[in-house]
Amino acid sequence: MVNQKTTAEIGFTHEDFAALLDKYDYHFSPGDIVAGTVFSIEPRGALIDIGAKTAAYIPIQEMSINRVDAPEEVLQSNETREFFILTDENEDGQLTLSIRRIEYMRAWERVRQLQAEDATVRSAVFATNRGGALVRIEGLRGFIPGSHISTRKPKEELVNEELPLKFLEVDEERNRLVLSHRRALVERKMNRLEVGEVVIGTVRGIKPYGAFIDIGGVSGLLHISEISHEHIDTPHSVFNVNDEVKVMIIDLDAERGRISLSTKQLEPEPGDMIKNRDLVYDKAEEMAAKYREQLLAKQEGVLPSMELPVVEEPAVEEIPPAIEEEIIEEEVTATED
Repeated sequence: MVNQKTTAEIGFTHEDFAALLDKYDYHFSPGDIVAGTVFSIEPRGALIDIGAKTAAYIPIQEMSINRVDAPEEVLQSNETREFFILTDENEDGQLTLSIRRIEYMRAWERVRQLQAEDATVRSAVFATNRGGALVRIEGLRGFIPGSHISTRKPKEELVNEELPLKFLEVDEERNRLVLSHRRALVERKMNRLEVGEVVIGTVRGIKPYGAFIDIGGVSGLLHISEISHEHIDTPHSVFNVNDEVKVMIIDLDAERGRISLSTKQLEPEPGDMIKNRDLVYDKAEEMAAKYREQLLAKQEGVLPSMELPVVEEPAVEEIPPAIEEEIIEEEVTATED
């Protein structure tokens, strides 16, 4: 038989519980990662029990690195998971929590690993701006500079198209994630190309410093200094856009995603690209064979080093941050999801 007096003596009121809590110092600090249980979901957030005196709160914008329209998309009642303490207690003693910050930190860790592995990733373009295209990698916003987009389509038509990409810059401290479509394509193409090989391409663009030649879906640069042994004032004096040309590969730079080309090395006589282009094309394989012999001799130390073309770097694009800062509306042709 239970002693009623004993039962009465061990009665435990809410006031007793509050007094007991006051004896403990929880040491919750911003930046801590703690376990918590969802016990109340609200229209724009949720209350989380992390063992503090007052339930902590997570607003909907802190529930995921991606956009969330309703808390139920991320959290379920009575679910226990990790939370990041975002702010100190407010005047009501309530802490603010975040899941997004945990995902953010782990996403940067993952992309650093992918960069170290020199991995190729795939992602759909969700918006474009004046400088290039925007994608998401592991939930982080990545930027593809216009000079690293290798396609005949206008940038605006790339929205929702999935592209293979290589990492150019992964900088969590500066919040920059920069990728290259061109480098991914060049790497794939490079597996089938060799220095000294003659290929047929199409002139897709002409700049003061050279012509960009499409060879099987990737772009190579025929620098003005590699067009002919004779001086050329401008590539426009030799080529027109859409010209079909025969060129030789003189450099494959996977790190920079660049293919360097030459017609100068195919000239039987200096100036033939200006005087008799058909002769250059007819003798291309023969001249390329001689070039490969010279290249092999140079590698074996028989000949002095051969000159390499000087390629002008494109202007540096303004690169938006990977996350958190809003995209300028005027620069974006599609709404950020």
